[in-house]
Amino acid sequence: MKVSYLRLWKLLLDKSMKRIDLAKAAGISSTTLAKLGRDEYISMESMSKICRTLHCRIQDIMEFVEYTD
Repeated sequence: MKVSYLRLWKLLLDKSMKRIDLAKAAGISSTTLAKLGRDEYISMESMSKICRTLHCRIQDIMEFVEYTD
C-alpha cells in the first residue's frame, strides 16, 4: 500500500489555502511539504500539526491506496 494526500490538497482548495500557506501556519518544513507532494510518508508529529492547523482528522487529509502497476 502507499499513501495519498489527495484529500489534503482538496481540503486546501476548499479553504483557499496554498501549500506554502499550510507550511507556514502548521510550522512544517519545506522538506515535509515536498514529501507530501510526492505522496511519501511523513512523521506523525507533522500530521498532527497539519490536523490541528486545519481543524480536521487524519483521515480527512490522507488515505492508504493499493499500488496500481
